[in-house]
Amino acid sequence: MHLTTDQRDRAVAALIGSAAGDALGAGYEFTYPADDVVIDMIGGGPFDWAPGEWTDDTSMAMCVAEGLAPGVADLDTIAAAFVRWYDTSPPDIGNQTRSVLSRRSPSAAAMTAAAAAVPGRTGGNGSLMRTAPVALAFLGDPAGCARAAGAISDLTHSDVRAREACQMWSAGIAHGVRTGARDGVRIWLDAAPADVRDHWHPLLDAAQYGTPADFPNNGWVVHALQTAWWAICGADGDVAATLERCVRAGNDTDTTAAIAGGLVGACAGTAGIPEEWTRLLHGYPGLTTTDLVATADRITGADTTPPKETP
Repeated sequence: MHLTTDQRDRAVAALIGSAAGDALGAGYEFTYPADDVVIDMIGGGPFDWAPGEWTDDTSMAMCVAEGLAPGVADLDTIAAAFVRWYDTSPPDIGNQTRSVLSRRSPSAAAMTAAAAAVPGRTGGNGSLMRTAPVALAFLGDPAGCARAAGAISDLTHSDVRAREACQMWSAGIAHGVRTGARDGVRIWLDAAPADVRDHWHPLLDAAQYGTPADFPNNGWVVHALQTAWWAICGADGDVAATLERCVRAGNDTDTTAAIAGGLVGACAGTAGIPEEWTRLLHGYPGLTTTDLVATADRITGADTTPPKETP
């Protein structure tokens, strides 16, 4: 679809917002910051990140982006990018993702099968954290967006709730880019099958009107999505306040903030993201904010050619 200037800016902000949330939360992961702690992009944390360095959340999102183009999701390219990233021995990688990628599957089909063979609980938040690029590739194709989001989730997380969460959040981000409104999550859910609506509507309500104590296990995809929705609603769409709320909610702070950052960025645009954060952003594979902008433009097919001067 053709993007207006504002839509293009919001598409860029979806990627930057997610990366900013990731890097902001990295220094506080697995902690519960006290009210008097100033939340900033300090780095450190359990994996000693540099200030502004993103974690596995954005690294995997960039792997997803490698296989995306307007209206296209090349699952084999994405799977191969995941394996290349895994082969760098990343310091932070979820247990479920590690168990799948350690198989070094040669194709998307093989990787999906490896994910389906993982025993026990498979509903971690590791596929939801990388949804922002998917939304950008399918801004004008809701059905295609749902198919791609589900299939990309299935590469590592064979779980129906993870699949639904990725579809719902991707739809919300795409709607945010198109309109600037953050009600796309609810709109997608209202059109979903009855069993999906019945499952997720009470969870969104609990998040919107509850507190993080109601959904503390945010390493699980459901509680991670609830934490992000709680943060967005409570901050009324303010990017910095949303990401700070995710960090203060504690536990998997980088991932919940990355999830929230993709949606709130898509709605607010780049003006809502503090410049002191964007100047610091960097991470695998040797990228910075400038590269995030270029990636968003490539995935959406945004025309950035300067207009010709009138003679």
